Amino acid sequence: MEQNASYLPILIQAAIAIGFVGLVLVLTHVLGPRRNTKKKVENFECGIESEGNARFPVSVKYFLTAILFVLIDVEVIFFYPYAVNFREMGVQGFLAVVMFVAFFLVGFIYIWKKGALEWEK
Repeated sequence: MEQNASYLPILIQAAIAIGFVGLVLVLTHVLGPRRNTKKKVENFECGIESEGNARFPVSVKYFLTAILFVLIDVEVIFFYPYAVNFREMGVQGFLAVVMFVAFFLVGFIYIWKKGALEWEK
């Protein structure tokens, strides 16, 4: 019971913060002005006037590049704990990292063979 009491200030602070946010959201919706003019509901992007339709097809290559970037970032993030604790992890940790890299390498070779990295076609 004594250990649970130490969380009480955190729970009170979280309840007050959530209550304040909820109260402000409700009050701004109820008390705020409602002026929906044509100029106000128009799209705005950095002061540049909108031209044409924004719904044009984008090459899948851009999305593949973004996904590859995220995968490489995640791989690097998982390398950090190994780099810090590689002595304590021993051979078992080394084999786990080798297997982790092998999975990524197989996926990379697969997308390479499928031509996902070739931009000029």
